[in-house]
Amino acid sequence: MAQASKGRLNYRCPSCFMRDLDIDMFYDTEKGEYYCLRCQYTGTEEDVLEMNEKARMRYKDMMKRFTDFEDFSD
Repeated sequence: MAQASKGRLNYRCPSCFMRDLDIDMFYDTEKGEYYCLRCQYTGTEEDVLEMNEKARMRYKDMMKRFTDFEDFSD
Protein backbone atom coordinates (compact mmCIF):
# COMPACT_ATOMS: atom_id res chain seq x y z
CA MET A 1 0.00 0.00 0.00
CA ALA A 2 1.16 3.51 -0.70
CA GLN A 3 2.37 5.90 1.97
CA ALA A 4 -0.58 7.12 4.04
CA SER A 5 -1.39 10.76 3.40
CA LYS A 6 -4.08 13.14 4.50
CA GLY A 7 -6.72 14.01 1.94
CA ARG A 8 -7.61 17.44 0.65
CA LEU A 9 -9.75 18.01 3.72
CA ASN A 10 -9.41 16.44 7.13
CA TYR A 11 -12.43 14.18 7.49
CA ARG A 12 -13.01 12.38 10.75
CA CYS A 13 -13.83 8.70 10.68
CA PRO A 14 -17.61 8.31 11.08
CA SER A 15 -17.32 4.91 12.74
CA CYS A 16 -14.89 6.21 15.37
CA PHE A 17 -16.80 9.49 15.72
CA MET A 18 -19.97 7.58 16.70
CA ARG A 19 -17.92 6.12 19.56
CA ASP A 20 -16.72 9.60 20.62
CA LEU A 21 -13.25 9.19 19.12
CA ASP A 22 -11.87 11.98 16.97
CA ILE A 23 -9.73 10.17 14.39
CA ASP A 24 -8.68 11.75 11.09
CA MET A 25 -9.00 9.66 7.94
CA PHE A 26 -6.34 9.14 5.30
CA TYR A 27 -6.82 9.18 1.53
CA ASP A 28 -5.68 6.44 -0.85
CA THR A 29 -5.12 8.00 -4.27
CA GLU A 30 -4.88 4.63 -6.03
CA LYS A 31 -8.33 3.49 -4.86
CA GLY A 32 -9.82 6.97 -4.57
CA GLU A 33 -11.22 6.37 -1.11
CA TYR A 34 -10.70 7.42 2.49
CA TYR A 35 -9.74 4.96 5.21
CA CYS A 36 -9.23 4.89 8.96
CA LEU A 37 -6.09 3.42 10.48
CA ARG A 38 -7.81 2.61 13.75
CA CYS A 39 -10.99 0.78 12.76
CA GLN A 40 -10.46 -0.12 9.08
CA TYR A 41 -13.47 1.91 7.89
CA THR A 42 -13.20 2.72 4.17
CA GLY A 43 -15.44 4.77 1.94
CA THR A 44 -15.70 7.35 -0.78
CA GLU A 45 -15.91 11.04 0.03
CA GLU A 46 -19.69 10.93 -0.39
CA ASP A 47 -19.99 7.97 2.00
CA VAL A 48 -17.86 9.69 4.63
CA LEU A 49 -19.84 12.94 4.41
CA GLU A 50 -23.17 11.09 4.63
CA MET A 51 -22.12 9.05 7.65
CA ASN A 52 -20.67 12.11 9.41
CA GLU A 53 -23.99 13.94 8.93
CA LYS A 54 -25.76 11.02 10.63
CA ALA A 55 -23.29 11.16 13.51
CA ARG A 56 -23.77 14.92 13.95
CA MET A 57 -27.41 14.43 14.94
CA ARG A 58 -26.12 13.48 18.40
CA TYR A 59 -24.72 16.97 18.85
CA LYS A 60 -27.35 19.13 17.15
CA ASP A 61 -28.45 20.73 20.46
CA MET A 62 -25.02 20.90 22.03
CA MET A 63 -24.93 24.71 22.07
CA LYS A 64 -28.60 25.10 23.03
CA ARG A 65 -29.49 25.95 26.63
CA PHE A 66 -32.47 24.04 28.00
CA THR A 67 -34.48 25.80 30.68
CA ASP A 68 -37.91 24.20 30.25
CA PHE A 69 -37.89 20.47 30.94
CA GLU A 70 -41.66 19.90 30.83
CA ASP A 71 -41.42 18.86 27.18
CA PHE A 72 -39.02 16.04 28.08
CA SER A 73 -40.95 14.42 30.93
CA ASP A 74 -43.12 11.50 29.84
